[in-house]
Parts: sequence; C-alpha cells; structure tokens
Amino acid sequence: MRRTLFCFFPFAFALGVLVFFLPRPARAFGDVGAFDPRALLAGGTTGPARASAAGRWSWELVQRTSAPARLKPSQIRADDPGVVDGPFLWWSGDSAVTALTPQEISGLRRFFALGGILLVDDAGASEDAGDGRGGASAFGKSARQQIARVLPDSSPIALGPDHVLFKSFYLLKRAEGRVAGPRTLDAVVRGGQTQVVFSSHDLGGALARGATGVWENPVVPGGDIQRERAIRLAVNIAMYVLCSNYKDDQVHAPFLMRRRAGALVP
Repeated sequence: MRRTLFCFFPFAFALGVLVFFLPRPARAFGDVGAFDPRALLAGGTTGPARASAAGRWSWELVQRTSAPARLKPSQIRADDPGVVDGPFLWWSGDSAVTALTPQEISGLRRFFALGGILLVDDAGASEDAGDGRGGASAFGKSARQQIARVLPDSSPIALGPDHVLFKSFYLLKRAEGRVAGPRTLDAVVRGGQTQVVFSSHDLGGALARGATGVWENPVVPGGDIQRERAIRLAVNIAMYVLCSNYKDDQVHAPFLMRRRAGALVP
C-alpha cells in the first residue's frame, strides 16, 4: 500500500504541473461587450425577415473596424428577462405585428430604462410610394403603433446627416437599404440618447447574404453602390451602440472612440 501511494504522488504532482502550464482560454478584448444584433421576437414575430442579415452585419463590422461582434447573433423574446442583457435589439419584419402583451411592454420598458437601443427595420418597405420616398409596409406602420404604447411620452423625430448615426464611423449623407427610401431615419430620442430608430429602407435586406456568398436581394435603384452605403450605415449603427453607456459597463468604449476618431472616411 505504501509503495502504491509512493508511486502515485509523483505522478499526481507531475500531472498538476502539466495542467498548470496548459494553454488557457484568453479573455480577449472581443469577449467583453461584443456587438450582438439580437433579433427581437415580439408582436407575434418568430424571427427576423432577413435571417442571414445579422451574421453578415457582425462580419462586416469585424472586417471593417476590428470591433468585437458575435458572428452567430442571438434572438430574444421581449418578455424574456434576458432582454436587458444586451444594449441592442433588431426588430425586423414584413407583415403586421400583433398588439404587444403587457409582459412584452414591461420587458421593453426595462430595456429602454437601462439605455437600450432598438432598430425597427421594415423589411417590407416598398421602393416607391409615389413620392419618391419609399413606402412603409404593414410591419413598419404597426411596429410604430406598438412602440408608441411602450413609450407613450415620446414621438419620433427625423434624423439627418448631422446626427452622429451618420458619422459614427463612416461619413454618410443619407440613409439607404435594400430600397433607397427617405433620406432620413426616424427616431425616438430620450434624455439626449437615440433609443428607437425606425428604418423604412430594409437595411437587413441589403445585408442578407446566403451561405454560397450570393446576395439574397437586389438593391434598388442604386445597385452595388447603394448596398455599400447601406452596409456602412449598419456599421455606423453598430459603432453607435458599442460606444453607448448601456448599464455603464461598456469598458471598450474609449478604445472604439479613439479608433473611430482616426477612421472617418467619406
């Protein structure tokens, strides 16, 4: 018995030393506060209208800015307690949503109270409504009505190229997506912070790209040039989110602010 123990202890000691010196997962910059274009499930929606857009959004952000992003974005229900675990939500659809439940309204109010930012992205927006500005779909109209129930004390205002969303990384002159739509974005601004952004451009439609690398939707009327500007707008939105002070724990914000200051391009 003594001989057995004597033989075991050196082995155990050597094993312990080996485990101590094995490579350990590094807690890199990207592990903290990575951009996650979380799809919001609310008002009867079961997923974003442009399913592949979120992953492409993260990929473009990482490639163009080196900012941290989740390449496999998540989805979250508005009534899930975890809705407040991240600073950004992306509500995408192309058909009318149903009335939000009291639980969904409560969840979104908590999200906004912490400084969260929501993009309402109208995937059904039409190219032209007769005025050259594009047309909101049933989703866009009904989503606005439901957000008004969540934030009854705030009304959307137009955001033009002088707003930080148009220059947080790229300098942009207007908003664009799969369709050109209006030149501006509409937004609910509370306490000086933009918290809800309404896009009548189908931003996700310009981003959506299949596994084969083929773009899923034509971009009208501007084609590839318009798609590039839409991608730049998506990057700007992500950078705006990453540089916000959601829950006051965005430890990477100073790094991004310095990088952004030296990377603005037309």
